Amino acid sequence: MSTRSSRRHRAARLASAVLLALAGALVAPTTATSVTSPTPPPARPYVTVPGRPYGIALTSDGSHAYVTAYEEARVTVVDTAARKVVARIPVGLRPVDVALTPDGRRAYVSNAGSDDVSVVDTASGTRVADIRVGEEPRGLAISADGRRAYVADAFSNSVSVIDTTTGRKTADIKVGSTPVDVAVSPDGRRVYVTNNGYGTPASLSVIDTATDRVVGWPGRIGNFTAGVAVTPDGQRLYVTDQGGTVSVVDTGTGKVTAGPIPVGLKPTDIVMSADGGRVYVANVQSKTLSVIDTSTDKVVGTIGVGGFPDRVALTRDGHRAYVTISSSDAVRVLDL
Repeated sequence: MSTRSSRRHRAARLASAVLLALAGALVAPTTATSVTSPTPPPARPYVTVPGRPYGIALTSDGSHAYVTAYEEARVTVVDTAARKVVARIPVGLRPVDVALTPDGRRAYVSNAGSDDVSVVDTASGTRVADIRVGEEPRGLAISADGRRAYVADAFSNSVSVIDTTTGRKTADIKVGSTPVDVAVSPDGRRVYVTNNGYGTPASLSVIDTATDRVVGWPGRIGNFTAGVAVTPDGQRLYVTDQGGTVSVVDTGTGKVTAGPIPVGLKPTDIVMSADGGRVYVANVQSKTLSVIDTSTDKVVGTIGVGGFPDRVALTRDGHRAYVTISSSDAVRVLDL
């Protein structure tokens, strides 16, 4: 055999071997190997909500958030797991605050532009009633038993009381100048109202819900009183002053027992964790949330939110916060 023929023979044998190996690789059984799936992208830290989102309320299971769209006269429903808008429900003009009944069947919305409160059936996603209240309704809260809604009417210097079983307003209670926020005690016996003042001294009014009368005037608390939150045991109030502080009030004596606690610039909304261990304060001009430990009444953390925070809602387990940022048409999602 010539050298050239020998080389051709070896090349042919090599090619045949390669083809056989490839064929075997295609048909021979293989052992199982782990396949790494692509890492899913991290969830967006915000939800886009057009129309200047302002007020916010979470369902008890945290699955949905109801957000007022101030410029669109709507309540926007957000699926918190998917982090997307799933419904937009027409309400009154310039909606400010929103609160859900304990059973989650109704959402109540204060409309500053139309001087009324819209009632939304959450199952059907429709507005079922509009209840006339005072001028420029803002802060709104519902009693723990779900039977009463209390609305701060800023330009009427009053609080409207709504019977949620009949859908009618049952009282208008005169309070201080320019009430902006309300909180109901856990036992439902008292309603606490922050009166911003606007030219007159800021104050805190206390309403007896059995008589619908003001029974206490703890007096001046700061210069521009804004948000109010009550502890789960009903013994203390945390009240923001837009000058940059939070004060703690003993509900039994009406006296300030701690503070003023320095927080950020222009603190407005304030919310209490379900266990009463933390208070979160929205500092509008600082673009932050201040975290207060209620056992020491000291700020233990400051969280940047990337915009001007308006309202805050917490999940029941306290692990997540949702913050409306109207200037950015967004709801910021924070893991706490």
